Amino acid sequence: MSQTVDRALSILPLLAEGPADLGQVADRLGVHKSTALRLLRTLHEHGLVYRQSDQRYRLGARLFALAQEAMENLDVREIAHPHLVRLNENCGHTVHLAVYEENEVLYIDKVESRYPVRMYSRIGKPVAITVAAVAKLLLADLPEHERRAVAEKLDYPSYTARSTPNAAAFLRELEKVREQGWATDLGGHEESINCVAAPIRGADGRIVAAMSVSAPNVVVTADELLTLLPLVRRTADAISGEYSGRTPVKGTV
Repeated sequence: MSQTVDRALSILPLLAEGPADLGQVADRLGVHKSTALRLLRTLHEHGLVYRQSDQRYRLGARLFALAQEAMENLDVREIAHPHLVRLNENCGHTVHLAVYEENEVLYIDKVESRYPVRMYSRIGKPVAITVAAVAKLLLADLPEHERRAVAEKLDYPSYTARSTPNAAAFLRELEKVREQGWATDLGGHEESINCVAAPIRGADGRIVAAMSVSAPNVVVTADELLTLLPLVRRTADAISGEYSGRTPVKGTV
């Protein structure tokens, strides 16, 4: 039975490459045409495979519907939280998870620092979108025309001397973030707070959320915080793998 299931599932990646006829499927599986036909009929009955008028087979609509339903029911916060906790246990600093919704970047999870100096960020609260590292990642992933439209509509408060001054500077920063795949906020919102962030991606490669580690200067310097970037990126990659189904569930740090 397990061999039959394995063979049936092996048909799906083949058809993902494009329609294939019975002979091609049999050759790929290394089985007789009668065996391949039996497997294809079973998949067809479940809507996972569709037989075209030219007698070639392609992926069925039911497969796409199942994938869409699964994606809609994924909760990135639920998947990410254990990873965020482990990262916090490893480094001791505040860890955030944020998403982009309705023109705002919102914190949806937070693990507090073990140090007595705490950050006043709250779950559900919008971030300072023009300076926050998580916001830079989320906006950098937007299509260029949308990115530009968002940047031109924003106000640019001067939180500190390091705050982003205008749309042109913001767009340059977003392009840099897009190319390097990570972001920082080094005193842009609060002089004494630094932050490094990495993206969490879905199966299509698009950014679905961003996570960050933040700490005040009295605990670690900006340079010391930047040494945690590889760890932050590994954690984000592990969450991305679990969220997209690319890797088995395992510890990250």
